[in-house]
Amino acid sequence: MSTTLTGAPVSPGRAAGPAVTMPDPVPEPRTTRLASDDVEAAVEHLTAAAAAVRDDLTDRAGQVTGTAADLLSVTAAIAADPTLAADAERLVRADHLTPERAVWDAARALVKQLEKLGPPLSERARDVRDVRDRIVAELIGVRPPGVPRPGHPFVLVADDLAPADTATLDPAVVLGVVTSGGGPTSHTAILARALGIPAVVAVRGAAKISDGETVLLDGGAGVVVLDPAPDTVAAAQQREATRRAFGGRGRTADGTRVELMANVADPAGAQAAIEAAAEGVGLFRTEFCFLGRSSEPSVDEQVAAYRRVLSAFPHRKVVVRTLDAGADKPLPFVTSDGEPNPALGVRGLRTAAARPGVLDRQLQAIATAAEAENAEVWVMAPMVATATETAEFVAACARHGLDTAGVMIEVPAAALRSADIFARAAFGSLGTNDLIQYTLAADRMLGELAALSTPWQPAVLELVRLSCEGAAAHGRPVGVCGEAAADATLAPVLVGLGVRSLSMTPRALADVAAVLAEVTLDECRELARVALAEHDPVAARNAVRDAIRPVLTDLGL
Repeated sequence: MSTTLTGAPVSPGRAAGPAVTMPDPVPEPRTTRLASDDVEAAVEHLTAAAAAVRDDLTDRAGQVTGTAADLLSVTAAIAADPTLAADAERLVRADHLTPERAVWDAARALVKQLEKLGPPLSERARDVRDVRDRIVAELIGVRPPGVPRPGHPFVLVADDLAPADTATLDPAVVLGVVTSGGGPTSHTAILARALGIPAVVAVRGAAKISDGETVLLDGGAGVVVLDPAPDTVAAAQQREATRRAFGGRGRTADGTRVELMANVADPAGAQAAIEAAAEGVGLFRTEFCFLGRSSEPSVDEQVAAYRRVLSAFPHRKVVVRTLDAGADKPLPFVTSDGEPNPALGVRGLRTAAARPGVLDRQLQAIATAAEAENAEVWVMAPMVATATETAEFVAACARHGLDTAGVMIEVPAAALRSADIFARAAFGSLGTNDLIQYTLAADRMLGELAALSTPWQPAVLELVRLSCEGAAAHGRPVGVCGEAAADATLAPVLVGLGVRSLSMTPRALADVAAVLAEVTLDECRELARVALAEHDPVAARNAVRDAIRPVLTDLGL
């Protein structure tokens, strides 16, 4: 008899197959003391193990692109940071602990420090534990933590996945992902969408799923079925065997244009966007030039990097986001250590107040790259909260000949006063990941808060509406570049609220385009009204799905 579990839908699609659970965690080492004569050999063993893990993670980061590369780079940076290894070495020398026990204790102390700082730096605690486990596994000679390789396609079941694991999932083998932890904007969710793997997170009861048990999941509906009927399994497998393609031009059924664009994090990501027929780039993340460095890249270095992306989109729009440093992306030449609450600290555009030269040189590099290529370059700043910040950024762009300057709307204050913002900004792009987090005061990485961390929250949709209303008063376009844009069910709601461009992981373009092509603008407006009329996100989502169920059913969504 089938059993149905529910969770947060984070990556659309249906999948069915045998469950494979993640391996048991690396065991906590016993506290054992070394003889004095063994200390130096233990230190050498520790150094070699830490280096092996660092090299492995760095290699993994180099094999993936886009968001996966961003997240893996952070994990690799933690492995490369000498703090953990140095603290462990000190414990080996001072207390004669075995290297594995020393690593464990050093990581525990570092995790406590991070957790006291609160989000987003507290989110790095998971990465520290991941690096710890990999080093300990290397030291004691056991299989490191990671995704199993059973030799056949499977549905992966886990509590949650470390970025290093999620980023290297093979969509040809991992049919779907089910986790008991995580949230709609967690690393697992973001990367599953980027890879096109159906996923449901924060599933109650997922921990009881056994290896080999047949599982069917619907990443669009947030449903996991145990022991499903054979015909249901066959239908899901048939659906996933065929992938639709995007024709390269987004529109509603009555011809209303909706630009369907891609989020790009590096030159390799630009190629993926081209292959998916994206109309352009709605979010070009420039952090790849800056991460993993101890000093700011030169203007010439930046120009060369930006041109590699801009050259892929001649005569098409590329929206370049200026450096989004701070919070979970600290940079020694931009941000400061020791902020009590980095998520609410000096990040994004705010870093320019203390170090205006970094922004000025980046704008110079963007302008030079734009002049050398034929892309239609727009520029926007992250973490803008006020009209004054907007005006200062627009003026800075104008000094470099960048005339189309806009802002990201990811702070509720900017949405509430959007008319003031758009009196100055040429356009806006809603960064829904942070907008959700700040609106609901909910850490987006916590599975316990998954019910809050969703773009279907009526309060979030209301802020989207207000942003579009303020922009319309000045004839300014508004897009969405957060993860919400990849939700094919939510797309018509966003269009109904006034959004006219959606930027997403390239794999989501075809599904979003297919849904929009089946609904008129008036129907989108009605769906927006339906969603806003509900009192909670589950009811809002269900009401919209019910209203367009024939469309979703026909499309297999």
